[in-house]
Amino acid sequence: MTGEAAAMLGAMALDLAPAAPTPEMAAYFDKCREKIGFVPNVLVAYSHDMAKLAAFAAFYNDLMLAPSGLSKLEREMIAVAVSAENRCHYCLVAHGAAVRQLSGDPVLGEQLVTNYRAAALTPRQRAMLDFSVKLTRESYAVEEDDRARLRAAGFSERDIWDIAAVAAFFNMSNRMASAVDMRPNAEYHGQAR
Repeated sequence: MTGEAAAMLGAMALDLAPAAPTPEMAAYFDKCREKIGFVPNVLVAYSHDMAKLAAFAAFYNDLMLAPSGLSKLEREMIAVAVSAENRCHYCLVAHGAAVRQLSGDPVLGEQLVTNYRAAALTPRQRAMLDFSVKLTRESYAVEEDDRARLRAAGFSERDIWDIAAVAAFFNMSNRMASAVDMRPNAEYHGQAR
């Protein structure tokens, strides 16, 4: 078994051989190693299919890092609240670490992982997470009153779109992570504690 194949097997329960990396994805993995010290297992898990890996990475980076009325912390908070609702082990560990790092508050990270309602949130954050969790639990029940609460909390129309897009993305990601038993990198567990 090659080193790449062994890494993939440790990243998830499916025994899929990694594809030959495209130059773009090899550079992306190198950038991950340079910036955070490792390649997140979600990327390793997708590396059996370079087209899907590239699409996943591009969409993730656009949603989580591109300019938005939502801060990076707010987007990570959505990821954690949605992942808590879905009980996604991978995303709770990985994005819980991101909340701890971005907020500088390890308690906030843990509260969001277990129950965002226990955290000392601003009214804006509470409205955002309430909407994200409702979208996760019962998307069919989202109505104008829910969007009105977000507007009243200071969110623009574009912000509401971004909240919904981040929540929807993590609902998809949670389901993929659960389906293949994606395992979080050990490094996440000790970050920003």
